[in-house]
Amino acid sequence: MNQELFNELKKEIKENLDLSHEVNDAQLRMHIEEVIFRVAPAKGWTSSDMHTGVKRIFDSFRGLDILQPLIDDPTVTEIMVNGHTCIFYERQGAVERYPFELESAEKLEDLIQMIVSKVNRIVNQATPIVDARLKDGSRVNIVLPPASLSGPTLTIRKFPAKPLGMMNLIEMGSLSKEAAEILRLMVESGFNLFVGGGTGSGKTTFLNSLSAWIPAHERVITIEDSAELQIQSVPNLVRMETRNANTEGKGAISMRELIRSSLRMRPNRIIVGEVRGAEALDMLAAMNTGHDGSLSTGHANTSLDMLSRLETMVLSAAPLPIEVIRKQIASALDVIVHISRMRDRTRKVTEIHQVIGVKDGEVQLQPLFLFEEKGESPDGNIIGELRYTGQALFNQHKMNMAGKQLPSWFTQYNEKCEAEAV
Repeated sequence: MNQELFNELKKEIKENLDLSHEVNDAQLRMHIEEVIFRVAPAKGWTSSDMHTGVKRIFDSFRGLDILQPLIDDPTVTEIMVNGHTCIFYERQGAVERYPFELESAEKLEDLIQMIVSKVNRIVNQATPIVDARLKDGSRVNIVLPPASLSGPTLTIRKFPAKPLGMMNLIEMGSLSKEAAEILRLMVESGFNLFVGGGTGSGKTTFLNSLSAWIPAHERVITIEDSAELQIQSVPNLVRMETRNANTEGKGAISMRELIRSSLRMRPNRIIVGEVRGAEALDMLAAMNTGHDGSLSTGHANTSLDMLSRLETMVLSAAPLPIEVIRKQIASALDVIVHISRMRDRTRKVTEIHQVIGVKDGEVQLQPLFLFEEKGESPDGNIIGELRYTGQALFNQHKMNMAGKQLPSWFTQYNEKCEAEAV
C-alpha cells in the first residue's frame, strides 16, 4: 500500500465513522476491515497484505501511526523523526531510512501531543524541548520550532521488554566474565559505582544489569528525568521522576529536589539515572552520607573525562574551591565504569577504574580492567578482551564488612603481579 492509497483509505474511513459517539477499538477495526476487504480484490492483495493494511490504518488512529511497526519491532533500538517526511531507524547498530512518511506535519504534532499528554508533560513554542516516555518505557525526546529548524522532531530510544542481564552482556561480548564477577561483588558490598559513556553506548542498560545484584532486602530509590530504569529484583523500590513547569511556570520538580527528598525516605541506596548538571553535587553528598552502593551514569568520553565533567557539574551548583570538589568526588565514588560504542557498532566496557583518593590536588584513578584490542575478524568485528590489570582492590574493607570474598583467580593474579614487581 503506497502513501497515496493509505491517505485515501484513511480519509474514507474517517468520513464514514459515526463521531456522534465514542468508537471503540473493535468497531474501528471492523470499519477498517470493511474498506480493506472491498478494495483488496482490485488491488490483487493477499490475506497478508490485507492484514498489514488493516494494522497500518488502525495504528494511524490508535497507535503511533506509521511509527507503530518500528515500536513493535524488537530489533529496532532507535527511531528518529526529522519532520514528517524524513524518518530513520537504527537496527543492530545500523541506521536506515524508513520508506514511509507521516501524512502531514499536523499529524506529527498530534502524535507528539498525544505522547506528552500521557505523562503530564507540556511542549509548545514557549517550551519547545521536552523529555517524555512511552507506556513501554521507551525514552522520548521532542524538539519543536523555533528550536528545531526542520520542523517538529521526535527521537525514541527503545529498551528491551525484558532488561538484559549481565549474562546477556557477557554473551554479547560487552564485558568479560571476570569483570562481571568483580562488579557483582562490588554491588553486593555497597561500592558506589558511576557508569560513564557516550550517547547510545548502553549506560542505562548496564545500570539495569548492575541493579539486579542489589540485595532484595534493601530499600532503593530511583531518580530520573524520564523514568527508564527497569529494576525488578528489589521489592522495596520507590521510583521518582522530575516534572517540568506548567503553562504558568509553576509546579516544576527538579532532580536536586528529588535527591534531597530521597534522603528523608530512609533509602539504603539511591540510583540517579543520569546526572547532567547541578544535581551532581547532591548526588555526591548522598553518597558521602551513608548511602553506600548508590549508582549513577553520565556522559563522557573516558573515565578521566568523567571526573572533569563531574567537577564542572558541581561548580554549576556552587562556587566551591576545586580542591574541595575533588575531595568530595574521591570520597564519594569507589569505581568508574566506562562503556564505549565501538567502530563495529558493538558496545563494550572498555575501562573499569578505581578511585583511590587525591594526590597533588588531582583525583587519582587506578585501572582495574582495561579493554585490549587484538585486531579484527574478516567481517570487521573487533577482537579483544577486557583484561584484569593485576591491581589490588582499593576498598576491600567494604567487601570484608559485607562478608564477601574475592575470587581465587583475582587474589592469585594480584600476588603474582606483586611478586614480579619486587
